[in-house]
Amino acid sequence: MGNLQQPVYLEDKLEEVRESGRLEYRSKSLPTWCPGCGYFSIVEGVTAALKELEIDQKDTVVVSGIGCASRFPFFLNAYGFHTLHGRTLPVATGVKTANRDLEVIVVGGDGDAFAIGGGHIPHAARRNVDITYLLFDNGIYGLTKGQTSPTSALGFKTSTSPYENHDAPLNPLMMLLSYGASWVGQAYAGRPHHLSEMITKAIGHRGFSYLHILSPCVTFDKTNLTYTNLDMQVRDLPEDHDPTNKMAAMIQAEKTERPSLGIYYNVERPTLNDGLDHIIQNARHPS
Repeated sequence: MGNLQQPVYLEDKLEEVRESGRLEYRSKSLPTWCPGCGYFSIVEGVTAALKELEIDQKDTVVVSGIGCASRFPFFLNAYGFHTLHGRTLPVATGVKTANRDLEVIVVGGDGDAFAIGGGHIPHAARRNVDITYLLFDNGIYGLTKGQTSPTSALGFKTSTSPYENHDAPLNPLMMLLSYGASWVGQAYAGRPHHLSEMITKAIGHRGFSYLHILSPCVTFDKTNLTYTNLDMQVRDLPEDHDPTNKMAAMIQAEKTERPSLGIYYNVERPTLNDGLDHIIQNARHPS
């Protein structure tokens, strides 16, 4: 699996970014996350992916909700939409439906996505909206100073669970697979090069792509979930894993003790816009 790679900092990588040509995708605002936060790596990954895929900033829209991840659009030189708590997917669906030529990237945390926003995920997935959902999972509400989230581990002590968390965490990968997402993958903020590759593949997929990004909170997570020991736990998906086999993907998604990195599921099927085109065609030329 290689040696531990700490999250990338924009200040440290500025010269490399300038030489790579990715600086055009950066706004003048520098990220304001806590030192050591894995979200810095995600900014790096998105800019690298946009450069790799040669997607113009004017054709890119980043939609966010509430939480630490919500600041993301401010740090890219592209169109951004900072929405209400948990309402990223309805807004992103509207953007893509109105202009299919736009590359729509949704960013959100585990609280924004699976608490108040959880009801929107199955419908975006089953409709196969042609957007990319980057989910930053730190297992905690970081922006509001460390409360238990839908993906917090059992036994987690926070201000809202001082006697330990007794609610079993959700399994987002299993949820997205069962909801019908056509592309499901997992990456880790502590491995920025692999993360960048996964973001590129997710954006390049035609349909609803969901990338789950493991990113421990370095400020409020007081458990042993750090970048050092998580790097020892994560592993690659088996070399013989078949990403067209949903059952095989679900079996891997159940192995939460040692999270696997890679593409769990990848199939092609008609998108929401394809269905709308069919409706328009039938309306114009009824049989």
